[in-house]
Amino acid sequence: MDNTSAASVSERLANTNASKERLKAAWDDLIDELQLARDAIDNPAFFPPDASDRNLAEGYRYLAGFMHHAVERAFHEDADFPAFRNGLSVYNKSTIDNADAIYFYAPIDGRKHYRVHGNIADHRHWRGEPRVASGPLAPQYLIFEVHSGPMSGDSGDLRELVAGGRTGFGNLDTSSLMVSENGDFELLLGPEKPAGYSGNFVCTRKPPSKHKPEGDDRYADYISGRQLFYDWGREQAIQLNITALDTEGCQPPALSSERGAKQLRRMGGIIRGQMHFWLSFYDKVLNCNQREVEHGRYFMPVNAYNQPNAASGDTGGGMSTNIYAGGIFDLAEDEALFIEASYSSEPVYTSIHLGNLWGESPDYANHQSSLNGFQMHMSGDGIQRWVVAHRDPGVPNWIDTTDLTRGYLSNRWAYCQLPPKEQWPQIKARKISFDEITRCFPADTPSMSAAQRKTVVAERQQHVQRRFRVF
Repeated sequence: MDNTSAASVSERLANTNASKERLKAAWDDLIDELQLARDAIDNPAFFPPDASDRNLAEGYRYLAGFMHHAVERAFHEDADFPAFRNGLSVYNKSTIDNADAIYFYAPIDGRKHYRVHGNIADHRHWRGEPRVASGPLAPQYLIFEVHSGPMSGDSGDLRELVAGGRTGFGNLDTSSLMVSENGDFELLLGPEKPAGYSGNFVCTRKPPSKHKPEGDDRYADYISGRQLFYDWGREQAIQLNITALDTEGCQPPALSSERGAKQLRRMGGIIRGQMHFWLSFYDKVLNCNQREVEHGRYFMPVNAYNQPNAASGDTGGGMSTNIYAGGIFDLAEDEALFIEASYSSEPVYTSIHLGNLWGESPDYANHQSSLNGFQMHMSGDGIQRWVVAHRDPGVPNWIDTTDLTRGYLSNRWAYCQLPPKEQWPQIKARKISFDEITRCFPADTPSMSAAQRKTVVAERQQHVQRRFRVF
C-alpha cells in the first residue's frame, strides 16, 4: 500500500471514529433527556397527578406517546419533502385531546410554494344542506391553519406562551374551501399568490411585526389542522397529500452522522419539553391542582366549569375557531355530575370530552367517554345536557368516566366565524347522587338499554379503527 492509499484509509478510519463518537454522544444526551422526562411521572417538583397504580401506569404510557411522536418529528420532518402526520392520535394522546378529531400537521418553509390535495366524500352539509340518506360522508368540519414558531410545549417552559412566541398566518375551513364536483380540492401555500390564481390559497409570509418594524419578513413553519367527525358510522377521513413544488420528483440527501446527531438530540428535547410543559401548564395556568385561592380566567374548578374562552396563545393554542370550557370532575362511586349548556348562535360542531390527569382522553373507542352534537340526544328546549358517572344510568347522554374518580372536563363549540361574546355558550354543572340522574333530565329524554349501548360502542370501535388506519 502506497503512502497515499494509507493516508486515505487512515482518514476514513478517523472520520468513522468521529461519527461513532458524535452519534454516541447524541444518544447519551437523548437518554439523559428521557430520564428527565421520566422524572415528571413521580417527582412532585413537576406537578404530576397523585401517585396511584392507574395514574403511574398511565404516566408511563403518556411518556411513551411523546416518544412515539418525537421519533416522527425528529427523524421525518422535512420542509423540502413534507408529509402530513398525526399530531395526536390513539397512540399519543395529550392536551385533553378531542375524541372526534384527526389532528394533522406538516412542516413547511414559508419562503417556498406547496400544494395540498385531497378528495372528499359527499359534503353538502358543509353548505348547510341536509345530509344524504346513505353512503359515505365528509367529516363534519375541516380546517387548515398556517403558523410559525415551535409546537406548543416543545420548550418545556411556560415562557413560550408570551405574545409573539407563535404567529398565525391564516386559516381555511369548510365554510370557504372550494371543492370540485368530483370532491377534489387543492390548496396552495406560498409567500405570494401566483398571478391569475383564484383558488384556495394561504399566504406564508408576513411583514415585520409592529414590535420590531425594522426586522425581517416572517415566514410560516407549519401547516396544521383538524378533521372533526360527527356521524362516526358514515363520515370518512380525508386523505391529504402535500407537495413542495420545487422538489417534486427529486430526492433528499442521504443521512449523515451530523444530521443524525441533531435528530437524536431534538427527539430528546421534544420528549422532555412536552412532559414538563403540560404538567406545569395544568398546574400554573389552569390551577388544576387548586394551589391558588384566586380563580383566574382559565382556572379549572372542581365539579364546575370555567367561563368559556376562545383559543389563544396563552391557553397553549387550540383550534382558532373554537370556544372552550373546562373543569375537573371528582366523583365517588355513587356520585354523578349533571351538566347543562345553552347557546344562542349555532356552532358547526359541539362536543364534550373527558381527560385523565395527564391530559389523555380516555379509551373513547371502547367507552362512551365523549359525545358530539350528532351523537347526543337534544331535548325539545334546545339545552344540551349530559351526566358524567361511573356506571351506565340508562340515559343517552351518559359520559363514561372509565372508572376515573378524578379527571378533566372539556367542552368545545366550533364556529366558522366566532360570534359576539354575548352569544357565547353558557355552561354549568352540579354534583348529584346516582339515583337522581333520571329525574334531572326532561320528560322527553328516552331511555337506553344495555343492548342499545353495546351497539353504540360497537360503532365507535369500528370508526376509530377506520380513522387511524394506516394500511
